[in-house]
Amino acid sequence: MTKAISVALVVGGIVLLYFGGQSFHSFSNDVSRVFTGAPTDRTILLIAGGVVATVAGLVGLTVSGKR
Repeated sequence: MTKAISVALVVGGIVLLYFGGQSFHSFSNDVSRVFTGAPTDRTILLIAGGVVATVAGLVGLTVSGKR
């Protein structure tokens, strides 16, 4: 059961990273970077959430693999 949750976190994290990358290269994000110098909040949340979910899933896989 723990492995299934960890795999789901890794897959979900990769999906979030993909959509974060797509959002980073969108027109609205380009406009935001022109005026503010930073990407939109949505882009930052997608990428940060993807990194956190992927790392949590990988840690869960390594810990559950040692038991």
